[in-house]
Amino acid sequence: MKYIDLTEGKVTNVLTKLALPIMGSSLLQFTYNLYDMLLVGGLGSDAVASIGSASFYIGLGYSINALVVIGTGIKVSHALGEKDAIKVRQYINTGLAINLVLALLYGIILVLAGNLLVGFLNISNPIVEDYAYKYLALHAIILFFNFFNTLFIRLLSSYGNNQLSLKISVIGVIVNGIFDPLFIYGLKLGVVGAALGTLVANGVMFVLFLVYSNGIFKFEPKYGVVSNKAKKILVLGLPNASQRVLFTLINILLARIIASFGSDAIAAQKIGLQIESVTYMVTGGLSGAMAAFTGQNYGAKKYDRILEGYRSASKLSIFYASFMTLLFLFFNRPIIRLFIREVNTISITSSYLMILAFSQVFSAIEYTSNGYFTGLGKPKISSSISILFTSLRIPMAYFLVGYFGLSGVWMSISLSSIFKGITAYTVYRITRKKLKPET
Repeated sequence: MKYIDLTEGKVTNVLTKLALPIMGSSLLQFTYNLYDMLLVGGLGSDAVASIGSASFYIGLGYSINALVVIGTGIKVSHALGEKDAIKVRQYINTGLAINLVLALLYGIILVLAGNLLVGFLNISNPIVEDYAYKYLALHAIILFFNFFNTLFIRLLSSYGNNQLSLKISVIGVIVNGIFDPLFIYGLKLGVVGAALGTLVANGVMFVLFLVYSNGIFKFEPKYGVVSNKAKKILVLGLPNASQRVLFTLINILLARIIASFGSDAIAAQKIGLQIESVTYMVTGGLSGAMAAFTGQNYGAKKYDRILEGYRSASKLSIFYASFMTLLFLFFNRPIIRLFIREVNTISITSSYLMILAFSQVFSAIEYTSNGYFTGLGKPKISSSISILFTSLRIPMAYFLVGYFGLSGVWMSISLSSIFKGITAYTVYRITRKKLKPET
């Protein structure tokens, strides 16, 4: 597949053109999740809480997947910038092999230990726990497809061509839109039906990626699995994956605190996270664009262009995050009512969004910086920042809950995001003058 050269052209235009398909894919994913939540919300707070409980371990799977996705994406973009076709194929081959092993191992864990994982949350609601396990067990298969779909999307981003990802994501949303109501309400499968709809959609996307990728996702035996390439992928992916795994584990510990306030609190956090993801559609898209843009320009040794890209991406992400801050502060309840009708759950979710509103701009800065550091092949910087301040959520939550109740948990999340954004930008300012090629 021909890749788009990101080392030429007006920076803002290149970044925007690259980011828009990523944002479009994120918007489709949001629509996909929104549709699921609207349908499941009609089943009541227990159903939402069961999916919310399972989602922590599903998120852990995505975090583990980052071990191969991040490293492979970085090295493929660098190799493309260097115009080394053999190296590109070796990294893709090796990334596919590692991804297969991770997908199989994690799926087995979900099936065999799913009940123990759900039980760790101390939900104290047998109905929620039963639904959560069934939803989680089905995700053993879903995540197999999703592990590869995520890798495929990242590789296409490294090529600077996200159009295929966007088209296949559209098809995935349509398939999910057809099968979700059929399974949930038509066949009366409830939460299990929601998982089955997701399974069908991800399976279809997986097949389409293989069929329409012009062979770039095909494992080519003549290039093999190169051990030193595997090491480089894992070394680059480990900091980000560790950061995400830690982030998820901390969220699981926070969930134990949240669960002590009842299943409505768990449902509220799930809904709040879904609404908050509207911000990440854009800031995450710009982060992905920044990573691919930085990676190619780093390989081409165009360092001034990288810094110009960071400034442009930052302005765009901050502007959008500021808009979302106002939305979360003053218009949160009408949005929440789209998902749920229980008064208590609405009140808790409103509190979540109002408190998290103050961290949106800082999260946008962090995301842009993460794309910059990732594109340089230095994900340890952003990972270290995230690990440090995300870890503080637990002690802050325990401390603040004593004074503010459940709102103390939301405060701990918001404060840590503010600290991460400030620190990421500070490190960028310190290190930008020392931008050098990899040695």
